[in-house]
Amino acid sequence: MAWTLTGDLGEYLAAAGGFLRSEPVRHTVELTAAETLQTRGMAAFGSPGALFGWWRPGTGPVAATLFHTPPYLMLLTPLPPGAAPPLARALLARGHDPLGVTAEQHDAARFAAAWTELTGARARVVRRSRLFRLGTLTPLDRPAGAARVATAADRDLLNAWLTDFFAETGDSPGPPPGTVDDELSYGGLTLWEAGGIPVAVAGVKRPAAGVVRVGPVYTPPGQRRHGYAAAATAAVSQAALDAGAAGVVLFTDLASAASNGLYPRLGYQPVADRVMLSFKS
Repeated sequence: MAWTLTGDLGEYLAAAGGFLRSEPVRHTVELTAAETLQTRGMAAFGSPGALFGWWRPGTGPVAATLFHTPPYLMLLTPLPPGAAPPLARALLARGHDPLGVTAEQHDAARFAAAWTELTGARARVVRRSRLFRLGTLTPLDRPAGAARVATAADRDLLNAWLTDFFAETGDSPGPPPGTVDDELSYGGLTLWEAGGIPVAVAGVKRPAAGVVRVGPVYTPPGQRRHGYAAAATAAVSQAALDAGAAGVVLFTDLASAASNGLYPRLGYQPVADRVMLSFKS
């Protein structure tokens, strides 16, 4: 039993793509990130040095993967027993710093313990999140206004809003250059307008293995508590269903009572909780 590590996305998908597609809801981040890299190139997330890997028990099928695109933290799928320590050793032997880990709680803890034992690094919780999947969409009372798909004319506003969104959530370096233009290119950003003025935005990632992931969802501070984010989310969720999505998912910050109360009322059901841990020497 061993990990195979590679910087070649094609090799990774050839080996592990079937494993990822077998549970496209749980693996939504890996699948959509791979779709972005294939579409926009390996520099899509802003830094070189991407690393991918998979764990295969003997001659059996792939049972776990890693996906790392710096400056973001390394993503891990659920780990079989005993898979964390050899992964930590393999990364260290390769000279690759995972920066941290995003995974379900027990898997993140297993890897963090193995990495700490080898390197002395300390793990710090950055964020706890919950993955939701849409059951039956239940739109709430609609506020004044209407949804429209954003266009190039909205670029400056959207760049400003996404910069503010990432600064507010504080769990990533912010949108890589070109993110807004890319999402505009496939109709991935929808504005809610009230009185002809944009008051909220909801995005969707490119469909991957039949699943569409909603996010980010953002309302500027002066426009909050009017139901605009809920309306924008319902609009993009319905659009994804209308386009034939087999599943619609999103993540919430577990520290946000508002988000975790809102999305279940829209029909989203919890799937799994995750934690983001950063490593500091």
